[in-house]
Amino acid sequence: MASRHLSRSIAMQSLYEWDFRGKNKELMPEIIEHNLKEFAPGIEDTKFVSTLLDGVFEHLVELDKIIEKAAPQWPMDQIAIVDRNVLRLGIYELLFGNREEVPPKVAINESIELAKTFGGDASGKFVNGVLGTIYREIGEPGKDDAPKRKMGEEGEVAPTPENVESAPEEKKE
Repeated sequence: MASRHLSRSIAMQSLYEWDFRGKNKELMPEIIEHNLKEFAPGIEDTKFVSTLLDGVFEHLVELDKIIEKAAPQWPMDQIAIVDRNVLRLGIYELLFGNREEVPPKVAINESIELAKTFGGDASGKFVNGVLGTIYREIGEPGKDDAPKRKMGEEGEVAPTPENVESAPEEKKE
């Protein structure tokens, strides 16, 4: 599992536990420490987990209002805890995260994967629908951005049947 995906998983599991245990923010350091030891032993860099959680808490009221607006037929207390916290993470990355590090489509795809992994049968579709709505509302940033390629001596090298084996692989988050 890629380091950032694992970090997102830890952040989501920590938010889930925080939410389930009554939203007592004082418990978060203990929750994070436990989840890192239990689910990510040996993870080298925990900074991304902290960045995500700090960002979600900084914008929590805003994030919840955005969820309520994007899914008006679902009051917050009726959204499954997993889905609610996957959405919080996804919306945080989509609206407030560093788009150069995590493009909007990556944030959406990562959230869908978390929902499929940890949520119910319809979680992936629900998260996709809500985040897709928000993405369209903000004007689909990065929609037309081409994948970045390594530059050769004579400029960008497009993959062809002759050089496809040596074409650079896309970096996954």
